[in-house]
Amino acid sequence: MSNRLKIKVCGMRKAENIAAVAELEPEYMGFIFYRPSPRYAGSPDLSALPATIRKTGVFVDTPPDEIADTARHYGLQTLQLHGSETPGTCRKLREAGYEIIKAFGIETAEDFARTAGYTACCDLFLFDTRTPGHGGSGRRFDWRILEAYTGKTPFLLSGGISPADADEILTLNHPMLYGIDLNSRFETEAGLKNTESLEHFIKTIRS
Repeated sequence: MSNRLKIKVCGMRKAENIAAVAELEPEYMGFIFYRPSPRYAGSPDLSALPATIRKTGVFVDTPPDEIADTARHYGLQTLQLHGSETPGTCRKLREAGYEIIKAFGIETAEDFARTAGYTACCDLFLFDTRTPGHGGSGRRFDWRILEAYTGKTPFLLSGGISPADADEILTLNHPMLYGIDLNSRFETEAGLKNTESLEHFIKTIRS
């Protein structure tokens, strides 16, 4: 696993903003296909995205066949499952050739126990702040409890990461920390990213 933290920018909606963020060369760009979300992607044109950026679809309890249809239509390479999807659903989609990210809401160290059944069927986990909804709260959980995660599946850190957090993230040394997921704290409005804040943050992380 590369030592360089991967960057995922999620919740993209508008074509010009998508193109501007793509110039910052994140490894992943996320598009939310969950209609109740204020960052619902609609019908994005992803054809111009460079091959170096993994097009990631975010789904919440969507039937696997519908997920696969959406993935084929938009050329998605990675699927992020943010609901109560079963290990069987993850396995089915992974066997279809997609990289699978399973999201878990985290509040206490005990929450990591829920990841155990997903180890064999997911490529990455995403640890987000536990909320009644499905992410996008802009709130951080206590990163100190990451020490309690002893699994062997790499993870993305999510949940209220802000432009001011870059230096603290660089002090995290968990062996399974694969990357970071950036969303609401880098926005001027839901789904519209502040590219200047993102650029500064990404340069700091990669310096």
